[in-house]
Amino acid sequence: MSLPHWEETPTDLPAAVREIKAALRDRIAASGRTVEEVFGVVEDRVRVAVEEIEAAHKSGESVWPVIEYDQLAAGSVPAEQIALLRRRGCLVVRGHFPREQALAWDRDIVDYVDGNHFFENYRGPGDDFFGSVGSKPEIYPIYWSSAQMEARQSDRMARVQAFLNSQWTHESEGVRWFDPDRDSLYPDRIRRRPAGADSDGLGTHLDPGTLDLWMTSANQRAFRHLFDGSVEQYDPWDAAHRTDGPQYPGSTMCSAFRTFQGWTALSDMDHDQGVLHTVPVPEAMAYLMLRPLLADVSDDDMCGVTVNQVFPASEKWHPLLMRALSGIPDVRAGDSVWWHCDMIHSVAPVRDQQGWGNVMYIPAAPWCPRNERYAASVRAAFATGDSPADFPPEHYEREWPDRFPAAALNNTGRRGLGL
Repeated sequence: MSLPHWEETPTDLPAAVREIKAALRDRIAASGRTVEEVFGVVEDRVRVAVEEIEAAHKSGESVWPVIEYDQLAAGSVPAEQIALLRRRGCLVVRGHFPREQALAWDRDIVDYVDGNHFFENYRGPGDDFFGSVGSKPEIYPIYWSSAQMEARQSDRMARVQAFLNSQWTHESEGVRWFDPDRDSLYPDRIRRRPAGADSDGLGTHLDPGTLDLWMTSANQRAFRHLFDGSVEQYDPWDAAHRTDGPQYPGSTMCSAFRTFQGWTALSDMDHDQGVLHTVPVPEAMAYLMLRPLLADVSDDDMCGVTVNQVFPASEKWHPLLMRALSGIPDVRAGDSVWWHCDMIHSVAPVRDQQGWGNVMYIPAAPWCPRNERYAASVRAAFATGDSPADFPPEHYEREWPDRFPAAALNNTGRRGLGL
């Protein structure tokens, strides 16, 4: 049975939510199973992972897989480490860049923003989401510094991105959904949080979309196994139908398909200093997608998911998942941190932070139809120094003479921009 779908944001959201929930329940029922039965399969699968993570917490072992860059580059990562990466959906790459290189990039960014009088011209946070963290400014809406572009187009970054992309099933049904060895160059911002800072952090959320995850035809195909009675076949590492469809516009949207979100550390950071946490259970997405269909959720509610806001995860609707929330281990400048694009994550609050907390956000976003379309707007923003289309239109760098020049693009950078 076909599902109603909205390729653009519905004008009457509550009515659309009621319609899609009824249709999804009917489709599950048509398979001969109940919503409760299908959700129970997912809940049991997730509970096994959560209890394993809780046991690791109790025994004091780190939940996050850690792989040395040199092993990754040599193709000698032990099979058990790759299995752990796929089970947990997150990773720290130790020594991704030499520490001195990362610290030099951090200094270069300071010189870049100071030399162009960023702080004198800073107009305050351009989006409500990162504007909530409390320290000013913590997220720099800067995209085109030499430091960022050198990292994005470096061979070391391309190797790690290809390794991460290759964890996904990228060919099926006679379709090559993405090219694992070619990343699109997805420009994102910088975080610099000074020693002594107080920050309120960010609550638990995820970023792959909002209501479009249930309401667009491509996403309905991507999550087909959750709704057609074949829930046991759901695979969070399957890219089928995920690399073409739209995402509803919003202030925190991502037009690109990312296999992993990620950042590269520009300073040393201890695990208790307001760092990233995730729920390292890739299958949790199935729980999140099915939970609104249970009888205790109002017919016009998707457990708080709506447009123009991030997808929330909460103790109210997802208490089992919250039990697995796990922070990163200590990281040093030059390490990189990665988490599956569907993964619940947060940033812990901190008071009187010890040491700097500096990162540049660089994901793994392999070349695919969706990313090729977004690359056209990235090329235009790169040429003019504009803020990229996914981000608030702040455009600080338009007149900055020392932003990264097109002449300095290497082959990886040119391919990543679609040149």
